[in-house]
Amino acid sequence: MEEIQKVLLIVNPISGGINKENIIQNVEAEVKKINAELTTYKTTGENDRKKIQNRVDECAFDRILIAGGDGTIKLVAEALMDDKTPIAIIPAGSANGLALNLGIPKNLKDQISIALGNSITQMDMLEINDELCLHIGDLGLNAELIKNYEHSRIRGKMGYLLQTIPTLWYSKYPFEFEVKLENRSFTKQGILLAFANAKKYGTGANVNPKGKIDDGVFEILLFKNFDTLEILKTLRNETDVNSEFVEIIPAKEARVFCKKPVAFQIDGEYLGEKEEISVKISPKKLPIMTSR
Repeated sequence: MEEIQKVLLIVNPISGGINKENIIQNVEAEVKKINAELTTYKTTGENDRKKIQNRVDECAFDRILIAGGDGTIKLVAEALMDDKTPIAIIPAGSANGLALNLGIPKNLKDQISIALGNSITQMDMLEINDELCLHIGDLGLNAELIKNYEHSRIRGKMGYLLQTIPTLWYSKYPFEFEVKLENRSFTKQGILLAFANAKKYGTGANVNPKGKIDDGVFEILLFKNFDTLEILKTLRNETDVNSEFVEIIPAKEARVFCKKPVAFQIDGEYLGEKEEISVKISPKKLPIMTSR
């Protein structure tokens, strides 16, 4: 690993509803210790992707740190699709699903230590209907829950919990999914169809215990029915998933057709109702700092 000389810190000032000054100050202090130069960019919501691209094009950074949630990470990943600079996460959003899947610790100094460390993972990315997906996208009940959560005043896990009952009450599940793979196709009913590049949702639910972020495949997860006991098991991070509750199918590419529009989300962002989904492993990797 070459010596780190130039670091870019990208900060989303409003993500997670928390002040980021403490993060900025701690990053400044640690970057100073290694005699590197720090540039800080704060997102504004106006043409950030292009502005980040321009910053990276103008200066050969050795490391890019992101202080924000999953949405900010996705924004930066889209801006850097053709760049090989390793990125690192300082989790600071209302949804930090990718950081959870990467095992990023909660302690800020540990986070910065990983960010400026030497362990890089070449992470897979998914392309779903031309949208970038870093850990999990899905059709069905969870996307409906995210839609309702986005209109809720209460944030965090409690906000999701409070939206669970109305989501279940008004949902039109089960849904019918026709799935076409490279070598076979099938039609089945379920409450949720997910495309997972990782193990967990941002809430911590361990829905894909054997998933790996760098194995060149993703998993299609068909949740067949609403089973409270099995849902509780996933929340407890148990490693075995009952095949009667969820069917797991490894894939590199798939197309999904729904009889009628079904709620759809990527990495915790609701993207409307869809009748057709195309998903594949991106040919590009995301170099990202991890603890291993």
